[in-house]
Amino acid sequence: MFQKRKQRREYFEASLMKMGMELEAARSVVDEKLLFVKVHMPWDMLCTYAEVLHIKMPIQPNDLSTTSSTFNFLSCITKHFYPSEDLIAKETEYFTAPFEKDRLEYFYVKDRDLFFTPSMRSRMAYYILSRAPYEVRGNIKKFGVTKLLDGGVYKAAYPLHDVSGKDECPNERYLLYNEWAHPKSFYKMQPLDLIRKYYGEKIGIYFAWLGFYTAMLALAAIVGLACFIYGYMTQETSTWSKEVCDPLIGGNIVMCPQCDKECTYWRLNSTCESSKKLCIFDNYGTLVFAVFMAIWVTVFLEFWKRYQAELEYEWDTVEFLEQEEQPRPEYEAKCNHERINPVTRVRKMCSSHMSDPSNSCVCACVQIVLILASVVAIIVYRLAVFFSFSTRLQSDLKELEPFKEYVTAQMATSVTASIISFVVIMVLNILYERVAIWITDFELPRTKTDYENSLTLKMFLFQFVNYYSSCFYIAFVKGKVVGYPGQPVYLLGKYRNEECDPGGCLIELTTQLTVIMGGKAIWNNIQEVLLWMKNLIFRYCTRVGSEKVIPRWEQDYQLQPIGKLGLFYEYLEMVIQFGFVTLFVASFPLAPVLALVNNLFEIRVDAWKIITQFRRMVPEKAQDIGAWQPILQGVAILAVASNAMIIAFTSDMIPRLVYYWSFSVYPYGDHSSHTMQGYINNTLSVFDIQDFSNKSRYRDFRYPPGHHRQYEYSIYYWHVIAAKMAFIIVVEHIVYLTKFVLSYVIPDVPYTVREQIKREKYLSQVILHETNLKLVTKRLKPVADKILKHNEDKEEEIMDLHF
Repeated sequence: MFQKRKQRREYFEASLMKMGMELEAARSVVDEKLLFVKVHMPWDMLCTYAEVLHIKMPIQPNDLSTTSSTFNFLSCITKHFYPSEDLIAKETEYFTAPFEKDRLEYFYVKDRDLFFTPSMRSRMAYYILSRAPYEVRGNIKKFGVTKLLDGGVYKAAYPLHDVSGKDECPNERYLLYNEWAHPKSFYKMQPLDLIRKYYGEKIGIYFAWLGFYTAMLALAAIVGLACFIYGYMTQETSTWSKEVCDPLIGGNIVMCPQCDKECTYWRLNSTCESSKKLCIFDNYGTLVFAVFMAIWVTVFLEFWKRYQAELEYEWDTVEFLEQEEQPRPEYEAKCNHERINPVTRVRKMCSSHMSDPSNSCVCACVQIVLILASVVAIIVYRLAVFFSFSTRLQSDLKELEPFKEYVTAQMATSVTASIISFVVIMVLNILYERVAIWITDFELPRTKTDYENSLTLKMFLFQFVNYYSSCFYIAFVKGKVVGYPGQPVYLLGKYRNEECDPGGCLIELTTQLTVIMGGKAIWNNIQEVLLWMKNLIFRYCTRVGSEKVIPRWEQDYQLQPIGKLGLFYEYLEMVIQFGFVTLFVASFPLAPVLALVNNLFEIRVDAWKIITQFRRMVPEKAQDIGAWQPILQGVAILAVASNAMIIAFTSDMIPRLVYYWSFSVYPYGDHSSHTMQGYINNTLSVFDIQDFSNKSRYRDFRYPPGHHRQYEYSIYYWHVIAAKMAFIIVVEHIVYLTKFVLSYVIPDVPYTVREQIKREKYLSQVILHETNLKLVTKRLKPVADKILKHNEDKEEEIMDLHF
């Protein structure tokens, strides 16, 4: 095995030198058994492969006038929120064209050392490394450094970071750290052009998207915070909370027990504090905020498309030609027959392995069923703990506060169930990540892009069900099928189905979202700290004497590898957060605030990680955020229906509006005036009990005992149901119509960008393509003159003969 690896390594390095690369070997300072092979690309080779990869290079500065911004008068203030121009100068805009080595004089070359950016150099080097052969057996040629890494021939392959430059001429890595990743620069805008220049477009587009998303969250956070403040200020003056707390109203309303045998009757005013807290999140401001967020998500996606189009032009990815991806090593390992490529007509090895899609679907369904089983387990836990708490608190608090045990049990059950649910989610995440990778590996995608797209859809599906299933249960299932005191509904034949607080399940949904969002952010920060400690310990264990200087390539080797999936987990984390912000924002107006605070740290932490903790990534081209774009659009569409249904079925907003406009008038006189007085009593139904002196109440809209339709749904119930359905239909149609109008009004590509693209194509044609005509004309001119002279001589001879 050792000899085979050595032969492959020698053949591979010989192939690289044959292709024009310069290799240099260096022994490790820390471990003498470790040998580093440094790869250099001379200028001529850079020019050759820049043409092969169709890399666009500048041909002349942009001469189109730019429109001045309306907010230029604020530049004296906004300049403090941008990186220092003394360190990171604003880059000159150029018109570009695909590089052609034979026409180098037509390109804007000021300095050969700076003509190709570091990301371009690294991409060209990796292109060669991925295509250099390392073994030839008959007609079969094996190539690519990726396969050598997987086979253990090499331990790692990575571009080098810039050396530390803190002096008069700081390098790009130091500038990025100082002006971007350092905590003191948390308030500054990101130097996206420098990020793209150093790390490539794929990294740049991620941070551009994250920064744009965070900036848009600022507007949503302001409106959400205003909604929260409004609810907090009005909780004491809210009519329904005042009626619950009133000892003459809520104190005289006796409620039915929440469980059989052990639970006791309780008075409505025992939920006074929870009713006030509910008013913070369930008020008219929440209704406005839910509609606002439905519009916000549309504006966010539409303006991101525009911003993305600008970046595509500025970063020359509008029409870049994606080279044919090489097959993954795992795919080629199972190649057992040849096939002719219908495009290139070249014979290539391919795999006859065909995964059965039904197997993947079965595996995915099994995992989703497991998630739903965990949700059912949490429901059983809620019922059992509520029963236990109610029994214990009844005996402990009977003498002190006779009717407080219900509130305490309900709160304790909600909080502990949310924490347990979060722990289960974190544990299942580890399991489902491995399952998703296993299923994708079983499908055997041919290329890395196919692999990432397939894994993205599976991981998001699992994460979606895992994170959101408990929230959907609380929002749309809990308390909806409980029957009434005479005929309760039982779960598993033992536990009475869960009921909501008299004010609804909204406060519990808010608790669930707070625990999951907050817990997830804390867990992610813990992981970042563990990564830093891991690197710190590794460096301490591999330190050498102070007389030895560790070179740059060895310092980079001591850093963490970025991983095969790159930024996949960073995208996944943000998209899951996007779901929390949009899908359930009607129940938690502070979700955008929490997301904004988290993302302000996330940007800098991610920047700090890739600059100081990870090896430099191989730059890649990217036009957009890939498979995440349709996922975001799908979440945005679902968010409209989700929030409309939360307002209709989870919130108490619609019953209040129905009561206010249809069933309430001042008791004396003016029937055109409406009031919310008596609302609480109207939402409760009466149940007759023989062993109690008064009637007890329960949350429902049913006719009272003695009515000819007793315990059947009342007319008020059908009014509320009709109003809820009408609300959902109207809101969805209004929001979707608004989304359509905004999509039509806001073009995906700005007008200025379209003009610049046209100008660039024109210049490319004039400067480069018309040059061919001049060269052809120059070459054919002697021949044309000779033919012309010959024709003139012929004419003279004919004239002489004629005369």
